[in-house]
Formats: sequence, structure tokens, C-alpha cells
Amino acid sequence: MTDAVRFDPHVHSTASYDADATVDRLLDRAASVGLDALAVTDHDAIEASLRAVERAPDYGLVAVPGVEVSTADGHLLALGVESRPDPGRSLPVTVDAVRSLGGVSVVPHPFQRSRHGAPASAIEDADPDAVEVHNAHTLLGVRNGQARAFARRHGVPGIGASDAHEAPLVGRGYTELTVDDADPLTAGAVLDAVRAGRTTARGRRTTAGQFLRKYLVNASLLV
Repeated sequence: MTDAVRFDPHVHSTASYDADATVDRLLDRAASVGLDALAVTDHDAIEASLRAVERAPDYGLVAVPGVEVSTADGHLLALGVESRPDPGRSLPVTVDAVRSLGGVSVVPHPFQRSRHGAPASAIEDADPDAVEVHNAHTLLGVRNGQARAFARRHGVPGIGASDAHEAPLVGRGYTELTVDDADPLTAGAVLDAVRAGRTTARGRRTTAGQFLRKYLVNASLLV
């Protein structure tokens, strides 16, 4: 027997410099929109993600620990790790580090250099476990289409994610996983499904207003 599980693997809390949601607000929103699991993946910080793992059962959810690592080639989601891989190293080296920690590596918003997305050559060299083919935080979705084509061409599992930097956007993009029918659901079962490619990217893009608001927030941080 198998079950379909709704998992948002790319969510930011106040521990990220450009996000404004507490862990509890993220969990509350995830539960309210019908998610089964999520991963808080702050920029080069893992403490809030570990707190989400502890708090998630109170909301009827599973939280997978994780972090968005700044590599020399672009960002990388490290899922299922309980310590942060060192930032600043190449994408292939960081993918190897994630695997040594028992985690799953996912390239978020690939090819989007303005958002620190890794280029195709680095992704090919790194051979990650999955690629984000639906990132909800996009205006036109062109890069999502390119990511889907890349994933198909290279036989890499594709995932969907919200990349939420505020609570109302949690679940706008997500991954539907096919997992073994297990009660209760575990983080390990979620990670196994991603590794095995039992994934379907789902969701919508942000609205123009939501995209503009995030752009203005990021611009203000550069002043």
C-alpha cells in the first residue's frame, strides 16, 4: 500500500535575513493548507529548522530538518541533515558533504543567477538527488520550464516548492510524494521517496504583487 504525501521542501523563517515568519506561523500555515510535511531551509542556518522538527507534531505535521547552503556555484538545499554543511565550497563538494551526513541534496531555482541558482554545468558535475522544477516564487515560470527539461534530460527527480519567505505563501508550490503506507509518516519516508524519484511537482506561481513585494524587500536589504 502507498499513500500520497504533500511536502513543501523549501520554506524560510525569520532566521533567514529576507524572511519574516516564525517557525510556529509556518507550521500553522502548512497545516491549514493541507500539507503533510515541510522543511524549513534557512540561508546557512539550521537552528530554526531543528526547532520546527520538535514543534511539528503539535500541528499534525512532519518536519524534515534542512538548510539552504550557499555554495561557490549557487544555492543547494540540504534535506535530512542536523548540522549545516560548510558554505562556500563547490556544488559537487557540498553535495558529497550532504550525502556523508545522510541527507538529500536538491538544487533550488536552478539557472536563476540573480537568485544564486546553479548553472547547468555545475549541476551536471554535482549529480544531486533532485532538482527544483517548480519554484513558486517566479513571475513568468521560464526557468521552471528549463528546470523541468533539464531534469527529464538527465533523469533527475523533480520537486516542487514554495520558497516561501512569508507564511501565506507556504504550500503554494509543493511536492506530491508516493510513500510506503506507514503510520505515522516519518522524515525518513519522505527522504526515501525523494531519493527514489517518487515525486510530482505541484502548485502555482506567486502573483505579480507578491513577486514585487519580495523584490522590493530584497532591494531594501542592499541599501
